[in-house]
Amino acid sequence: MKKVILVIALFFSVLHVNFAQKKTELKKPNIILIMVDDMGFSDIGSYGGEIQTPNLDRLAAEGIRFREFYNNSICAPTRASLVTGQYQHRAGVGYFDVNLGLPAYQGFLNKESLTLAEVLKLNGYSTLMSGKWHLGKDSLAWPNQRGFEQFYGFIPGASNYFDIGEYGKAAPVTLIKNNKKENLKPGEYLTNKITDNALSFLDEQNKTNKPFFLYLPFNAPHWPLQALPEDIAKYKGRYDIGWDSLRQERLSRQRELGILLPNQQVSQRDPEVPLWDNLNYDQKQLWKAKMEVYAAMVDRVDQSIGRVLTKLKELKKDDNTLIIFISDNGAQGGYSGTNRRQQRNTGPIGSPGSYDYQEQSWAYVSNTPLRQYKNNMHEGGISSPFIAWFPKQIKGGAIVKGTAHLIDIAPTLYDVAGAKYPATYNGVTAHTLAGKSLIPILNGNAQEVNRGEPLFWERAGNRAVRKDNWKLVSTYPGYKWELFDLGTDRGETTDLSGKYPELVNQLSIEYFKWAERTGVVDYDKIKPSQPMQIPGQSALPNPTTVQRNN
Repeated sequence: MKKVILVIALFFSVLHVNFAQKKTELKKPNIILIMVDDMGFSDIGSYGGEIQTPNLDRLAAEGIRFREFYNNSICAPTRASLVTGQYQHRAGVGYFDVNLGLPAYQGFLNKESLTLAEVLKLNGYSTLMSGKWHLGKDSLAWPNQRGFEQFYGFIPGASNYFDIGEYGKAAPVTLIKNNKKENLKPGEYLTNKITDNALSFLDEQNKTNKPFFLYLPFNAPHWPLQALPEDIAKYKGRYDIGWDSLRQERLSRQRELGILLPNQQVSQRDPEVPLWDNLNYDQKQLWKAKMEVYAAMVDRVDQSIGRVLTKLKELKKDDNTLIIFISDNGAQGGYSGTNRRQQRNTGPIGSPGSYDYQEQSWAYVSNTPLRQYKNNMHEGGISSPFIAWFPKQIKGGAIVKGTAHLIDIAPTLYDVAGAKYPATYNGVTAHTLAGKSLIPILNGNAQEVNRGEPLFWERAGNRAVRKDNWKLVSTYPGYKWELFDLGTDRGETTDLSGKYPELVNQLSIEYFKWAERTGVVDYDKIKPSQPMQIPGQSALPNPTTVQRNN
């Protein structure tokens, strides 16, 4: 009898422990990491834009915004740092998703750089992804092979938003769902499909007792400019005022919001952007149509985020979910002015068959108040909006300096999840994390990251260092350093390198030390014989006919 009682007591003891463990797991917060593609610093409402983004504006009002959050200036290197917490070279994606023959430039994630999905899965999370991968084309490097239990989306850097096979000018849009190929059906729109699959994954995951991590990288508003007619209609006439007036509107709004501080210098007018009033009628019709479609694409992303918020509430998980929103780089410059390269379209801008993109004149507005564009290390290339929302955990409406980087996301999420970062994974010694947790800022205990060392960038010969308020930057093929005081000159209008040569030397020495330990190689020694095009029209199958559309 004593033995029976002991066995029964032991059984209920184990049951109690298991129940307690399940209860602890349920208390772990859910995490949603949202990224948009090629969207500028000022495009959404809470950062000064006129595009209708009520759901993101709500997250900003109820959460926290950073004035300074940094990416790696271009798609694949940004994603490498985001999903691993490593500088891009350390993760193996120093240039792009192409192999340049060195470990730091192999074009896919190495095994030493653990992904968010791998680490969080080890710590009891369901790991879900829907959207753009762009971190390795070989199937061994796809999301399901790097820790994601559920994946829907596409692998390379760009995709059509509509299936246009019916036109006979391009192949159907091929997508991947858990390692199996499927095609976008006629009439479907990719942003909606990415959202549909994310919601389906959440419904299925809800049957478990685990917390979830959802990575939701939309490809919008990356080219080609293709949007739903009902979204485009919302912006008809809005951009008739042109980019000069619109930029002034955004600057005023940023000052009102507190995104742009009163003492800050804004970037000087881009001399390559023509005055709107100097364009003729036909040119204005063409240009305003581009921005109407671009705005519609951002609008649809915001609608999709609204659908995710509705799903969270339906599942009763909205109070225990952290959401972070960022962009992978600044808006894309490129061909500008009125002597533009003709686009290879088979339909009007915005329709299936449109291969247009935003271009420099509007990108100049999107990156307000910052200088330069995607693929450049000035602030317009490497700056992103940053919104974090976590009900009952983050004080609503706060705007802080931040000065955070992609490498800080991984330690933040592991901190929030109470996740242990392993020293080894599948027999491989893991790289230590490069960044710092943002929890002190999110909790209101700090205004910016206290990392104790500078931030560094290198991509295709473009280089930068950020230490305190000082920014050192050089643009390939030149090697001359510029120095800016971002404390008062976020627009990078005044080069102080001649005034403070010792500081330039000090920061450049720190840069070269970082470059050596991170695997950075002089770009002239490794650059491809045919450098990647910006924008990369070759990434998508293009029609052969040329048509100008108003």
